[in-house]
Amino acid sequence: MDITAEDTLPIHGEQTPTEETDVPSVYLGGPSEAKNNYERFGGKPGTTFFQTLIHLLKGNIGTGLLGLPLAIKHAGLVVGPVSLFLMGIVAVHCMNILVQCSHHLGNRLGRTSLSYGDVMEQSMENVSCLRRYSVWGRRVVNLFLIITQLGFCCVYFVFLSANVKQVVEAANSTTVDCHNNQTTVLGTSFDSRLYMLCFLPFIILLVFTPNLKYLAPFSLVANLAMCASLFLIYWYSVQNIPVPVSLPYVGQPAAYPLFFGTAIFAFEGIGVVLPLENKMHKPHQFKLVLYLGMAMVSVLYISLGTIGYLRFGSDIGASITLNLPTCWLYQIVKLLYCFGIFITYALQFYVPAELITPAAVARVGERWKLPVDLAVRTTLVVFT
Repeated sequence: MDITAEDTLPIHGEQTPTEETDVPSVYLGGPSEAKNNYERFGGKPGTTFFQTLIHLLKGNIGTGLLGLPLAIKHAGLVVGPVSLFLMGIVAVHCMNILVQCSHHLGNRLGRTSLSYGDVMEQSMENVSCLRRYSVWGRRVVNLFLIITQLGFCCVYFVFLSANVKQVVEAANSTTVDCHNNQTTVLGTSFDSRLYMLCFLPFIILLVFTPNLKYLAPFSLVANLAMCASLFLIYWYSVQNIPVPVSLPYVGQPAAYPLFFGTAIFAFEGIGVVLPLENKMHKPHQFKLVLYLGMAMVSVLYISLGTIGYLRFGSDIGASITLNLPTCWLYQIVKLLYCFGIFITYALQFYVPAELITPAAVARVGERWKLPVDLAVRTTLVVFT
């Protein structure tokens, strides 16, 4: 059985698909009609407008957001925010084109949803000189999805180890006073890779979860924890911006690629666009979800990146959490965000796992299917 990208996005409260419940409702538009008002899933409701919006925000808010102040430093106080704004416009435009292509090709095939691989394969089928390579187009897109999602997982390991390492080693000098910026007296220092090793067994157990619906309560708590953390980061940064501001408006040209790479990593939601649209009960509303959600995301990116750089200037770290005071309030902020990233690891990991494990499991007998599935997942986690 082919595992497609639209099946890889967790939906809160979603039941395990069955043959009966996964059958789409009657398609109200034929292959030649624009499918603007049909509803998917029949008796099984898809995600609502609000649920889809929350998923879109979750897919774009991760560790990349916390690295944007450093990105603004590389580009400059004016060039950075303007570049982020333009990148946001391009990202939304490309996401919208992707959805439109999915609709157009779905109409021609009489299907209500297409995965990324489907869109690529069917697009190449319409070009005579590329038709013979259409299957390879699907494989290349799936490969890029795997590389992208596993890359996010690698960054999550680094983020968790760096922030927990800082909290643990500064524990002896951590106070309740967040206004006294005393020199931090660090405890015994260990290599960050040892902290990664400590996280390894817990993350392996996390990805063994048979169905992501079991993680839904933890994901909800993780979302709340990350929202609280971002609010406190904003609060501290805005209150402590030094005046007057003496930061360069334009960064060094040689550093601009560093800005671009960090900013592109922050716009990590492209991988969830089609799965979200495919899971929506009323997909004709998705365009509004996309514009509203990405407008909120762009404002968040530009504001946090600019405010963080204004507050910490040239001392800004790879993640703004590393610049927070060593008082218990902001140490807890780091740990809350770490918990959110820990749970998010399983969500990002789900996509490559569902593309890779079925191919491995299909090669063995029924008795070995579960051991092989778990072995492949463990190998992928160790790889990241």
